[in-house]
Amino acid sequence: MLNRIILIGRLTKQPELRITPSGVSVTTITLAVDRKPTASGQKETDFIDVVLFGRLADVTCKYMDKGRLVAIEGRLQGRNWETKDGQKRRSWEVIADSI
Repeated sequence: MLNRIILIGRLTKQPELRITPSGVSVTTITLAVDRKPTASGQKETDFIDVVLFGRLADVTCKYMDKGRLVAIEGRLQGRNWETKDGQKRRSWEVIADSI
């Protein structure tokens, strides 16, 4: 089995560093990734959430700015959660291994 993703896109906002209770650096960024234009020439963009931990989070927050073109390699991970009113939800995000 293989779960690898490579994305090239632009940061949609300035990364913000957070520290977990166990002392690990973490940041979540959103990449705007353009799709191949349709037959009619219309351009579409996907907005993909990416989570970075440890040194990757530190470096991203220090050197990357909103609008910067970046390449990310990582894996896709699903996460289950429940809303305040009890509805079950599932979200997908990329856990980055390199940027």
